[in-house]
Amino acid sequence: MIKLGTWVQIHRIVLKPEERAPQVPDDTKLVPLELWVKGYLMNDAELGDEVQIKTVTGRLESGKLVQVNPTFKHNFGEFVPEILKVAEIVKEYTFGADNDE
Repeated sequence: MIKLGTWVQIHRIVLKPEERAPQVPDDTKLVPLELWVKGYLMNDAELGDEVQIKTVTGRLESGKLVQVNPTFKHNFGEFVPEILKVAEIVKEYTFGADNDE
């Protein structure tokens, strides 16, 4: 049981593909408009339940409970050796070759 007041993430389909605006790009028209939002659980629930949350801005939203204590899982991609080389060139150009910073 996930208790009232727990930080959670919900998911909801806002628009089905056939409800999308006609002016959106063709590839966009093929997929639903989805809402993923985090907030405080307004009642005890289980994962998968339809719930209501209160966001940090005070907005009430409802949707399917998908995660408890969600974290950020993004990154800046894989290491690119060329970027490291560019950083060295810029540092040398900016500060001179004898700078050991």
